[in-house]
Amino acid sequence: MPRVVGVTETGSRQLVVGRMRRWLHVLREDLCTLRVDPLPPSVWLRWLPHAVMCMVAFGVTVGAVAQLSDNGGVGLTLAFAIGLAQGAVVVLALWRPLPAWWFSTIAMVVGAIEVRRQLLAGGAHDFTWPWSTAGLIGHMAVLLLLALRVPMRVAVEALAVTLLLTYLIEGVLGAADFQPTGVLAVTLFTVVVVLGTALRGRREASKALVEQTTLTAEERARRTLLEERSRIARELHDVVAHHMSVISIQAQVAPHLVENPSEELRENLDGIRQNALEALTELRRVLGVLRAEHPETPERPADPATGTAPHAPQPTLDRLDALVENTRAAGTAVEVDVRGVRRPLPPGVDLSAYRIVQEALSNVLRHAPGATASVSLVHYVHGVDVRVVNSRPTRSVPSSPGAGHGLLGMRERAAMLGGTLRAGPRPDGGYEVAAYLPTAPPGAPGQLTDPKDDTA
Repeated sequence: MPRVVGVTETGSRQLVVGRMRRWLHVLREDLCTLRVDPLPPSVWLRWLPHAVMCMVAFGVTVGAVAQLSDNGGVGLTLAFAIGLAQGAVVVLALWRPLPAWWFSTIAMVVGAIEVRRQLLAGGAHDFTWPWSTAGLIGHMAVLLLLALRVPMRVAVEALAVTLLLTYLIEGVLGAADFQPTGVLAVTLFTVVVVLGTALRGRREASKALVEQTTLTAEERARRTLLEERSRIARELHDVVAHHMSVISIQAQVAPHLVENPSEELRENLDGIRQNALEALTELRRVLGVLRAEHPETPERPADPATGTAPHAPQPTLDRLDALVENTRAAGTAVEVDVRGVRRPLPPGVDLSAYRIVQEALSNVLRHAPGATASVSLVHYVHGVDVRVVNSRPTRSVPSSPGAGHGLLGMRERAAMLGGTLRAGPRPDGGYEVAAYLPTAPPGAPGQLTDPKDDTA
């Protein structure tokens, strides 16, 4: 039984020693470093905190030299060295807080030992000890700058070491005929570290809030972009599905239009028809995903962005007159100017041109009350130019909860077709939306890069 007890005591002792070693290792890693950690300039006051700390350093130097030499009995040379060190560490703490704390602690301990020697020898009487008033102020400034920029654990460790030295010098080493400053130092140092840690936590919380706000805004913009692309894809589905259906029907009818078609021709046409039907099936599946937040969710009865049913025919420029009449009925005067030879447009271009005009007129109704609008369409051989201009609003513009979806959608449509879109205010106070939509993909043979060179 005694052997078991001895083994247990030995294990407990080893456990305590191991913990002490780990604690000392952490303490050495936290406090024994020369890393640079500059104090950032204040957002509103710029370099004023640095100037204040420099003034504090000057006052600590002058005060420490005067107190140590006049009242503490310390020689002028040593008093000047100690005072200069205590003031210099305040400036050093602006860039390297941990080394500054070490140097400040060493300077205070050296000053306390020298003053103790003078007190015991009768060279000083009734002097503040172990820390002088100037030394207290300087070390408080260093601890504050330290707590503002290092983790709370490091600040608490530095405070613990400072309090332990205060206890050892005043309580254990002791002196004679002095005014004790240990309790005052413990109180002031603790308050300063708590204040600095709280300010650092508040600054980090504000920084994290700004970062989170930025991420939220970026995520909102990304989600808006994806929603607009999804809406455009839903609208273009019917256009693509129509073409695939036509391909399938033509491939089925083609053999009957040829007298004695070869077996190879029949097989190729059957393959074309089968591929078209499979592509049409996949398009319908893709549409089901785009029209629901989740693939397993059933289709919604209507598209809230356009107000049309999911399978309703997509609008084209043929319905421009009806769109203009609806805008006029809402109280906005609209003029329409169509130039050039109207040619059949690709379904995607026709739909996008209509949507750009529709969104631009909607923006006039929402953001320019009392303004007049003009819609201009210029048909070129290789594209169409769309321009919607409104005059300066005659009434105050009401606040709008819009998130910029309209302009984003118009830009996405123009970019999808390889066109360009320009939107912005005019010198007269109005607003202009101008887009050029080519009728052929970018880089297609015969496409003109400049619509002005196109022949109407």
